[in-house]
Amino acid sequence: MSVLTRDEAQTRAQLLDVHRYTIDLDLTTGEETFDSRTVIHFTARAAGDTFVELKPAVLRSITLDGHPIDPGTLAENRLALTGLSAGEHELRVEADMRYSRTGEGMHRFTDPTDGEAYVYTQLFMEDVQRVFAAFDQPDLKAVFEVSVTAPDGWTVLGNGIATHTGEGRWTCAPTPPLATYFVAVTAGPWHSVRTEHAGLPFGLHCRRSLAPYLDADADEILEITRQCYDRYHEKFDEPYPFDSYDQAFVPEFNAGAMENPGLVTFRDEFIYRSAVTDTERQTRAMVIAHEMAHMWFGDLVTLKWWDDIWLNESFAEYMGYQTLTEATRFTDTWVDFGIGRKSWGYDADQRPSTHPVAPDPDAVPDTASAMLNFDGISYAKGASALRQLVAWLGEKDFLAGINTHFARHKFGNATLADFIDSLAGATDRDVHGWAESWLRTTGVDTLTPAIAESDSGWSLTVARDGSRPHRILVGAYDADPIDADRLVLRDRIELDIPQSENGARPGRRPALVVLNDGDLGYAKVRLDATSWNTAVRALSGIPDPLTRTVVWNAARDMVRDGELAPAAYLEAARAHLPRESDLAVVQGVLAFAATQLADRYLTAEQRPAALGTLREICRALLRRTEDGNGPGLRLTAVRHFIDAAAQPDTLQQWLGDGSVPGGPELDPELRWRILYRLAVLGATDDAAIAAELHRDPSATGQEGAARCRAALPTPEAKAAAWERLFTSDGLSNYLFTATAQGFWQPEQADLVREYVPRYYPHSVALAARRGPVIAEAAGRYAFPLHAVDAETLRLGEECLRDADMIPALRRKLVDQLDDLRRALTVRGA
Repeated sequence: MSVLTRDEAQTRAQLLDVHRYTIDLDLTTGEETFDSRTVIHFTARAAGDTFVELKPAVLRSITLDGHPIDPGTLAENRLALTGLSAGEHELRVEADMRYSRTGEGMHRFTDPTDGEAYVYTQLFMEDVQRVFAAFDQPDLKAVFEVSVTAPDGWTVLGNGIATHTGEGRWTCAPTPPLATYFVAVTAGPWHSVRTEHAGLPFGLHCRRSLAPYLDADADEILEITRQCYDRYHEKFDEPYPFDSYDQAFVPEFNAGAMENPGLVTFRDEFIYRSAVTDTERQTRAMVIAHEMAHMWFGDLVTLKWWDDIWLNESFAEYMGYQTLTEATRFTDTWVDFGIGRKSWGYDADQRPSTHPVAPDPDAVPDTASAMLNFDGISYAKGASALRQLVAWLGEKDFLAGINTHFARHKFGNATLADFIDSLAGATDRDVHGWAESWLRTTGVDTLTPAIAESDSGWSLTVARDGSRPHRILVGAYDADPIDADRLVLRDRIELDIPQSENGARPGRRPALVVLNDGDLGYAKVRLDATSWNTAVRALSGIPDPLTRTVVWNAARDMVRDGELAPAAYLEAARAHLPRESDLAVVQGVLAFAATQLADRYLTAEQRPAALGTLREICRALLRRTEDGNGPGLRLTAVRHFIDAAAQPDTLQQWLGDGSVPGGPELDPELRWRILYRLAVLGATDDAAIAAELHRDPSATGQEGAARCRAALPTPEAKAAAWERLFTSDGLSNYLFTATAQGFWQPEQADLVREYVPRYYPHSVALAARRGPVIAEAAGRYAFPLHAVDAETLRLGEECLRDADMIPALRRKLVDQLDDLRRALTVRGA
């Protein structure tokens, strides 16, 4: 398949003005294909040649200005339009299009609970052409008029208000000018909750089998939606630019959500069937806020080319967290960002695949390379940079610049230069210099303190490994005179790095000095020896959870850089997590300890002791929550205890009783979690998995069963799972992921050893057959993470050097192998 290059997009944009698409989809033609009819009205500014994109199952007919074009001229995904005269044109295309099972294009899903079918579009980047013919690039915006024929009993949703006109026909209101990748349709027997706010219809939609769970949370979801909507209208001068606001929770969705104008699609795991923590509810709220921010930044004003994807994602990421903090009950969202999200950016920025937040346009020559930049750089690092920019400019000037940007470019396209010019007009600060330092460079600076004492007081010198300027807060903490395990804030000092002065400060040196206190900066930080000793004793006694987050992240980075033993991190977790008051911190520290320390950084001989420490922490948290306080903390402890179990007895007892002593009762998520761990330990079998699937035949149950079957420690189970992953090609995107998650287990290293060398060539072939979504899943979930050894690294490096693989898989393998090198270094240290 041909990918669109930046040069081709620029040439086409210079030639064409695209005015209107009229799209007619018929979803009643069977379970494999649907009918697509497209009429495109466009103008050629001059005589010339161009092309339109389409990926049909069958291309039935094409006419240009009433003259037929031979369907046989379609080459891969491109239909040449030659000999165009200057002036207006009409292109008509009729085709049969394939439904997707991988979340690309028009995805079709049959709910195993009740047999109902649902379809939805995900047209990001280059998947528009899987649904209708299009000049598929973001700067050829047009008005879209979409009509859909759907089976009886189905509801159709679109970017504009959809009206049922009878006999299964639905017509969506014409849109304002949109980029092609924002067109959205969802159809099926949706369960809907509808309301109105600020004169606009708002709606929530999910599969019928999830109806009771949506109904239970609808008030919370709608309240968050209204609060964010109102807050954005306080910040932005431009009103919400579309005629309705629907949020559809759809099955087997590849992303967290997609910002389709007027019809945001979310993965339907956000409709909770089982108990969740308040931090998880906060995450759902953040995604709601993130996607709504896109209605302005992304949808109203759209990037011109994919090098500026950060303009969408970094902005929405920052606004999502900040707006939740300002407008909702979730007032500590930046703690979750710091402990659970920011590390995604730090890790990505230290790999060979890192790139600037705003890469040079030449570094994104085509859509295949652009797809690789949806990562921790474009989201977490970019949001961190924007947060720092807001602190530097002041929010008033920042918003003034943003509103200028919206006014200048509404319903159009804009670049980084346009954005920076809008900001620069609102301030006398050097925004262009800031952009060069922060948006055009790569890597993470490391800041290391040195503290000296003298008769006149104490002084701080900060060494910088890197080149960026930083303005940070430094926290100075003393031991509480009443409780030695608690600390009190003495002072917060604003510091510019490089430092302009190093004057002495009165008094004895503080017990703890924290660089980047408040976590407004983007840099790795270190603690001096005295401060580290204080943290080891009193980390949980630091009064501010954001400061505790900074210290935990410093420890995490020290482990990853080989400067702190994993066992020392685990010991700090054992000492302080039982007293930690912030749930996000507990979850973040336990996740790192389990998935990185126990599973990768420690050897097979060290792993049992690490799992024992994790179980000890969980038991302490369970004792702490016996009185019913802290249900989220208790649920977190139960989950991690299950995952760290080394013997089946306790888990079998819980499963038989249907609850954990003192609670909680076992809901489907916990039952499948226990069964999965029992499968890893060899303490269950296929009959028990089938019985649990009979109890929970939902889509989530199907995934749980696939994960458990792949985890069974028998040669037969592994062979069957491998065949499903790499040979049969019958798994949907979600069932592929679940099977891959179950296959490799540290406890089963000997059993799966023969599959490690097979992984690389089989993944290359799979990616070539099934495309980027499955390639990404194969690189992320099917990679043998447990195999931390030189031979796995050698095989991977050989594959990267010699194999011809698609970019999505190559990027994942580059990252995985770099993480493998780091794990080997940590073990060696």
